[in-house]
Amino acid sequence: MDEARRRLLIAGALAAGAGIALPGCSSSESPTAAAPASPPPESAPTTGVSRTMSTFTTKDGVEIYYKDWGKGPAVVFSHGWPLDADSWESQMYHLAANGFRCIAHDRRGHGRSSQPWDGNDMDHYADDLAQLLDHLDVKDATLIGFSTGGGEVTRYVGRHGTKRVKKVALVSAVPPLMVKTDANPGGLPISVFDGIRAGLLANRAQLFLDIPSGPFFGYNRPGAKPSQGVIQAWWAQGMLGGHKNTYDSIKAFSETDFTEDLKKFDVPTLIVHGDDDQIVPIDAAGRASAKLVKDSKLIVYEGAPHGITDTHKDRLNADLLAFAKS
Repeated sequence: MDEARRRLLIAGALAAGAGIALPGCSSSESPTAAAPASPPPESAPTTGVSRTMSTFTTKDGVEIYYKDWGKGPAVVFSHGWPLDADSWESQMYHLAANGFRCIAHDRRGHGRSSQPWDGNDMDHYADDLAQLLDHLDVKDATLIGFSTGGGEVTRYVGRHGTKRVKKVALVSAVPPLMVKTDANPGGLPISVFDGIRAGLLANRAQLFLDIPSGPFFGYNRPGAKPSQGVIQAWWAQGMLGGHKNTYDSIKAFSETDFTEDLKKFDVPTLIVHGDDDQIVPIDAAGRASAKLVKDSKLIVYEGAPHGITDTHKDRLNADLLAFAKS
């Protein structure tokens, strides 16, 4: 809901309670004058909890939504395409309930953040993450990136270093490079990503049903038991993102080469990947990244699909908690 409409609805509700007719609104009863409200006494007690702002504005004018749960050492989550911070809810709840401060933002153009026409690329994503950490003055953070979010975290380290970072975890992450090239023969053909773009333009709503119903969670495998709730949650998050933004992001996550960024990692790094990942194949991603990052540990989930944040959430929660505590 946009801000102007929200204010109008609030004003309308207040006016209805006071018997006041707003311009353009009709009433079956004659409006009555409301007595002026008495100001509360200066010593009126306050109730509730302190409220933390849930948005900040980047240097180029993009409003970024974030959630900030719990207290303790900071763990910062970056989500996948075309999702938002809600995709991390199981992991955030688990870690926050176990003594960590969990922060996750909606990437520009996704979820509840602004939908700028330009700037939908990894450099801007990484810079937005840097500004979030600066805004909250986060120190000694564990950064965790899933899929496209793994690219965002990796490019953040490449561009901004690890002065605010203690550890990094890459989960089903896209680095070092998804698309097939002469130097990256194990990547996916560009035709795969052209097909996703064509599907998005033809019928975005249907594409965002087809992906989670099939390869994302491995529901196209024999014996799989699809969860309609998980599929619908994925669809809802995807549809909340901007059309142009999610379109541009396909190029960002598939064609950005993170090789040199990975070589700059100088903190303990956990890499988690399913060996039946049909979206981001493990050989060209998780295993290749593990070879490039000096101080890294690779955990392979046998038979696991791309979306292990849901399909293997209990195991992943335990692994991430152990890593954050180590």
